[in-house]
Amino acid sequence: MIFTDTHTHLYLEAFNDDREEVVQRAIDAGVTSLLLPNIDASSIAPLEALCNRFPQHCFPMMGLHPTSVKENYREELNAIADALDRNTYIGIGEIGIDLYWDKHFFQEQVEAFTFQLEVALDLDLPVAIHTRDSMEETLSILERPQYREVKGVLHCFSGDVQQAKRAIALGYYLGIGGVLTFKNSGLKNILKAVPLSSLLLETDAPYLTPAPYRGQRNESAYIPIIASHLAEVYGVTREEVARITTENAFNLFHHLNTH
Repeated sequence: MIFTDTHTHLYLEAFNDDREEVVQRAIDAGVTSLLLPNIDASSIAPLEALCNRFPQHCFPMMGLHPTSVKENYREELNAIADALDRNTYIGIGEIGIDLYWDKHFFQEQVEAFTFQLEVALDLDLPVAIHTRDSMEETLSILERPQYREVKGVLHCFSGDVQQAKRAIALGYYLGIGGVLTFKNSGLKNILKAVPLSSLLLETDAPYLTPAPYRGQRNESAYIPIIASHLAEVYGVTREEVARITTENAFNLFHHLNTH
């Protein structure tokens, strides 16, 4: 059984003491492809170091995370652009809009987001989109004619059925992670209206740890737990979930096929 974690941050400080063991645990669990979105200029070096250490398993994306959009966001975007000139990436991410933590920089977040959507179009790369408390704002941007050709994933999907259908109509996948395993999650009901062919597995490690490990540090080796919950929702085997979601990941992140 081969799984793909389409969204993990194993380069962060939370893994400084045992990063190699964490990657090895993922591989041992069948999670053989780890897709790593960037956060901001400060995370580029550790991200690239991890991907250079495990080139067959760790694949980088490049982007500016919305919670890192502050007064200096143009400088941050320049650092992102420099990295894209210097190295090869499988996608543009993590990008988007976050209205949960701070609405003060909303306009700057929109500017950074649309700029990076243009970069994705120019480079023919998929996007990994952060939509916390901003699903409607995000979809309204993605539905603009100039961005209709962008393809990607709505990471940690948290919208309703109609929003899921709008995203899928645009050609987007929905990223499904540990939230699916939470007792009070309404995600299972939403997924009943969504085909498995539109889903990707992700952890968002070290965050959003699935039950029964909720509250502890998340890691990519927990992907099979999420897959088991998806298998229940769709009435299929975990093997089938692994096969379809990995196929979906390789269809979207087409540069994975060259590694």
